[in-house]
Amino acid sequence: MRILPAPIAAGIAVLLLAGPWLARAAAAADTDRLLAGFERASAMIETSRSCELLDIWIALTPEQRAQGLMFVHDLGEHQGMLFPGRERAVLRMWMKNTYIPLDMLFLGAGGRLAGITAQSTPLSEATISSPGPVVAVLGLNGGFAARHRVRTGDRFSIVD
Repeated sequence: MRILPAPIAAGIAVLLLAGPWLARAAAAADTDRLLAGFERASAMIETSRSCELLDIWIALTPEQRAQGLMFVHDLGEHQGMLFPGRERAVLRMWMKNTYIPLDMLFLGAGGRLAGITAQSTPLSEATISSPGPVVAVLGLNGGFAARHRVRTGDRFSIVD
């Protein structure tokens, strides 16, 4: 068995320990690059137990709504994308070219959650529809609603 010189062994150890962090940092930078033209805002979901502060991108244009979170490989726990509707309507989404599972929170009048589709399947072309007419859809990391006990009837608001 060959022993590596101490500086080389230390360098390898640092790379092994830092590797996951570096990969996440690279993925976050890629997300920022992919969504650079989107407006950003701070938002909040008020549940019966807590207020969850969110950092969201807003898909305002038809091109942004079509792109959504396509090609994003990493999304922070409290990051997401808001898809405001033009008027109250049944909204339909899909996961084509979306590599991460998402919870789709359908927002009714006054920001009340009208429905939740949890853990949507990445890369699926199946249609995800709101449970009725809504004003917007908020896409968050898959499992966010369960982890933070977000329920239908909770309230969403933009805070900036």
